[in-house]
Amino acid sequence: MESMTSHDPVPFAPGVRPPRLRDGDVVAVVAPSGPVPPDTLEAGVAVLEAWGVQVRVMPHVLDTHPSLGYLAGTDAARADDFTAAWADPEVRAVVCARGGYGAHRMVDLVDWDTLRDAAPKVLVGYSDVTVLHQAVASRLGVVTLHGPMPGTREFVDSTAMQDHLRATLFEPETVQRLGGPDAHAIVDGTATGVTTGGCVSLITTSVATPTLPAARGAIVLLEDIDEKAYRLDSYLTHLRRAGWFDGVAGIALGSWVGCEIAEPVVADILGDRGVPILGGVGFGHGPDAPTVPLGAVATIDTADGSLTFHEPALA
Repeated sequence: MESMTSHDPVPFAPGVRPPRLRDGDVVAVVAPSGPVPPDTLEAGVAVLEAWGVQVRVMPHVLDTHPSLGYLAGTDAARADDFTAAWADPEVRAVVCARGGYGAHRMVDLVDWDTLRDAAPKVLVGYSDVTVLHQAVASRLGVVTLHGPMPGTREFVDSTAMQDHLRATLFEPETVQRLGGPDAHAIVDGTATGVTTGGCVSLITTSVATPTLPAARGAIVLLEDIDEKAYRLDSYLTHLRRAGWFDGVAGIALGSWVGCEIAEPVVADILGDRGVPILGGVGFGHGPDAPTVPLGAVATIDTADGSLTFHEPALA
């Protein structure tokens, strides 16, 4: 039974597809969340530069907050870097250096009015960057990429992760179907909708904020890291009680590194929604994680374990 809510949110439309990258394009690196290890970032930037792009590390990326060491610089500085990168007409993609925590603190300081006048561009990141994916979807209506970040060892150490992101950025028609040997049905069925979601804990803490898109009619992507089963239960139960899962078309699950029995918790709380649930798609914090578009139309088919996008993520 669907929860009672005071409003019936309209399904959000597919986002505008930013242009794919080409040799020589400028890519800006920002740090909206936690502090960035300089050596790891240097190695990650070298990977990006080997793809033929010009990497511009924004001024505050290597900052640390003066009193809160879990933040990469002040909220205003992190927001200013993001605003400047997105507003710069030379920049074709904004890539987050890493996750951690902090995007919730800076997202409302971004100058969204200015960014509405800028041309659509690519946003890449996951984990805490879920908050920015939500904001770009709701404020700018642009397709974004839930994908790996150059300031992390996961990206630097994984050729498979690098190759999938590179293909998504430069040759997106080659990576429209996700799944693989670990994909499996939790609830059978097929469904089509616009993708949304990301890290479960960040979605939950976004409830009642102005930038969380409705999930009605959507294919919801869920993943997380290092969570106890009862905490995952609390996140999903809260989202259900808040009405966020009302009317979803389907659910696809990514990686659950360090989490306790994640899929049984999802099945118990959401298995009665009458929509297909596909597990084992692998996006998120896991090793060799693929890049997944958000704001794009896709179809879940649990019979063949696939999440297939109807057109390339980038134009």
